[in-house]
Amino acid sequence: MKVLVWNENVHEKHDPRVTELYPGGLHSYIASFLESEDVEVVTATLDDEECGITDALLDTVDVVIWWGHMAHGRVPDEIADCVHRHVLSGMGLVVLHSGHHSKVFKKLMGTTCNLKWRDGARERIWTIMPNHPIAEGVDETFVLDPEEMYGERFDIPNPDDVIFLGWFNGGEVFRSGCTWTRGNGKIFYFQPGHETNKSFQNANVQKVIKNAVKWACPVRKNMEIPCPEFMPLEK
Repeated sequence: MKVLVWNENVHEKHDPRVTELYPGGLHSYIASFLESEDVEVVTATLDDEECGITDALLDTVDVVIWWGHMAHGRVPDEIADCVHRHVLSGMGLVVLHSGHHSKVFKKLMGTTCNLKWRDGARERIWTIMPNHPIAEGVDETFVLDPEEMYGERFDIPNPDDVIFLGWFNGGEVFRSGCTWTRGNGKIFYFQPGHETNKSFQNANVQKVIKNAVKWACPVRKNMEIPCPEFMPLEK
């Protein structure tokens, strides 16, 4: 399996707390716990030529992990279109935290993807679909303190599955882990991952991301969805 971890890599340049928690940046840290004998990981950022994303690269990638926040608008439309096209043809996509407002996620959802937010909350995540492959080995409930509050209403189309539900100490709730299918591709959105919090160091969070990559990995890739004129098989 080959995974591309994409991170805009902007906070890392302005806030030393980010690189203190995640040396080398969020992309390098996520890559470090994903890499294994079975998983090859490459990384790319906004600073790379063409944002590090090309058709040729995505032809070889099974799953893209996407983290963005401050610079969604700096991602060219043609790059978002490229990722979108590859998801429809079978590539998996795992969108983390503030990636909910990325161009590619909003294009795939077809909605604003708006939500309530507040920094500096305590979150308890519940695993409400323990039989789902993404929940395998994940605790029934675990706490992230602190984590940025994301609250409903989350303007997304109805998910295929809601696997995790978050509750915050301000009383808010959130669909913290959701799946969709678009074309031939599988999509998973996972809410934890504020850049100045330790969420990606949490064993349950890491397990969810590892499971999500495995779940989203396609059996077949680069499957076009044609629109041919079709002659009858029976006379």
